[in-house]
Amino acid sequence: MTTPSPDDTRTMHERMLAGDLYIADDPEIAEAADVSHDLMGAYNATTPRQEPLRRELLERLLGSIGEETVIRPPFYVDYGTNIRIGARCFANFGLTALDVADITIGDDVQIGPHVQLLTPTHPVEPGLRRDKWESAQPITIGDNVWLGGGAVVCPGVTIGENTVVGAGAVVTRDLPPNVVAVGSPARVVRELTD
Repeated sequence: MTTPSPDDTRTMHERMLAGDLYIADDPEIAEAADVSHDLMGAYNATTPRQEPLRRELLERLLGSIGEETVIRPPFYVDYGTNIRIGARCFANFGLTALDVADITIGDDVQIGPHVQLLTPTHPVEPGLRRDKWESAQPITIGDNVWLGGGAVVCPGVTIGENTVVGAGAVVTRDLPPNVVAVGSPARVVRELTD
C-alpha cells in the first residue's frame, strides 16, 4: 500500500468508499460518523416498547433494512449508511458492524450476541499506520446464514447462503454455501444437506 499520489484529487470520503487508503479523522468523514453516532445513540437508548421508533431510527441510520428485521440494542456502527440488511433477519444484543466498506446481509440471517463485522483494515507498514492511513474491504453474508455468538467476520469475507458459523469463530476467508465452519481461523467441518 502506498499513500495517494499528488494527482489524486478525490476526497478522503471518496477514497474510503472506493476501498483505497484514506485518513479516518478527515473532517468530512468525521462529520458523517458524528451524524450516524447520534442516530446510533438514540437507537440504543430505546426500549422494547418503542418498536415504531426503533424502526424509524434504523431506516434513517442504515442504507436499507428489510421487512420484519430486528436488531436488538446495543448496536454499533461506523456510518450505518454502508449497511444493507435483508428481510426477516434477527441480530441479538451487541452487534458491531464497522461499515467503512459495504456490509451486505441477505434475507433470513440470524446473528448471535456480540458478533463483529469488521470491514476496516490497516497497513502492515509501520510508517503508513503511524500516519493514520487505513482502508477497508466489503463483507457479504448470504441468505439464511447463522453467525453464532461472538463470531468475528474479517474484511473482504463473503459467506455463502445457508452456512453456519460457530460461536467464537474468526472468519478470515470466504466460506462456501451450505457448510458449518468453526474455530480461529474458521474452517469448514461439515457440509449441510436438506
